[in-house]
Amino acid sequence: MTMANEVTRSAGEDRPAAEPRWLNRRESLAWRGYLTMADLLHSQVASDLLADSGLSWADYQVLVNLSESEGHRLRMTDLAARLDWSKSRVSHQFARMESRGLVTREECPSDARGAFAVLTDAGMDEIRRAAPGHVESVRRHFIDLLEPAELDQLAAVTMKVLEHLRTQPVGRSLPAGECPNAAAGEGSAPACGIEGSSEQAEGSHAGAEG
Repeated sequence: MTMANEVTRSAGEDRPAAEPRWLNRRESLAWRGYLTMADLLHSQVASDLLADSGLSWADYQVLVNLSESEGHRLRMTDLAARLDWSKSRVSHQFARMESRGLVTREECPSDARGAFAVLTDAGMDEIRRAAPGHVESVRRHFIDLLEPAELDQLAAVTMKVLEHLRTQPVGRSLPAGECPNAAAGEGSAPACGIEGSSEQAEGSHAGAEG
């Protein structure tokens, strides 16, 4: 008896097992290519970041999220949700960064159980120092390899998948309408070194279209 013809018992009744929806060649190329690209791209950009600035990828992600938050602070639980990290991982990472003076912890006066992660002046200085080299790495290994239309298509695909994942348990903490670990739009301050000011963004678009 083949796998497709095997039966399973459900509620006391026999029924044919569902045939797996195996990926065809096109689908497999897209899926496996994405996985390989994402792994290699992350490793390369993280390696460049560490070599250029001495900051780890985890350091940078914490600094980015705090630098883009109002008052340069977030509840520890919100920081964990934005990073999709466990509470223990955030706690260990935060302790390492706190010992270097990049961040500090403040108790929440209205909630004895809560605490705020706060970016220090030294932490802001570090991300401003690291950002130029980081954005050049992102451009060299990713952005500048794609045409404007390809970037638009990729952004649309990304948001389509993210909107679906927000309906699933692992993605429900993502802010609506935003990519994780990214500022909302072109007008954001260049705190993380990825987005520029609105004037810079408009100039880059004009150059690409002209």
